[in-house]
Amino acid sequence: MVDYLVLLLNQNYEPLNVCHARRALVLLIAGKAELLVNGRGRIRTASAEFDLPSVIRLMYHVRRPLPARRLTRREAFLRDKHRCQYCGVEAKMLTLDHVLPRVRGGKHTWENVVTACTHCNHRKAHRTPAEAGMRLFKEPRQPVVTVYSPFLHYLHARAEWRPFVPNSEAP
Repeated sequence: MVDYLVLLLNQNYEPLNVCHARRALVLLIAGKAELLVNGRGRIRTASAEFDLPSVIRLMYHVRRPLPARRLTRREAFLRDKHRCQYCGVEAKMLTLDHVLPRVRGGKHTWENVVTACTHCNHRKAHRTPAEAGMRLFKEPRQPVVTVYSPFLHYLHARAEWRPFVPNSEAP
């Protein structure tokens, strides 16, 4: 029960973090946060009983920079929806391909990296798509990141968090 996940909101109700129930209880007992949504029951100690929190809000405002999405294989696959950007096949064995190859001065940036199946990656080799006679399904771009992006994947299992995470794409 203490490892139960809790949504931590900033003072302005903006999602700030996901923490464990133990940390959330410490914030509640210290008076640094307030309980907004009760979780699944109660926790008993030797001398007290507490609601198991699901969503808490800090009593003070924490300034933080907007999150930035790092360019990783996993993030590139998510952006391209696990599809080869040259042939459109949804494959399990995908690679990252640089549109302008690195040996020819291409950078490792969101705008120059796409996912490709191994067949298309070998076919393109160290050429540009135009030189290889291939075309991209869509131009690579840096994905849009919002304050809510890090919390969207939790929503399928945590329906009570949806009112605090607008524009949720979860069912």
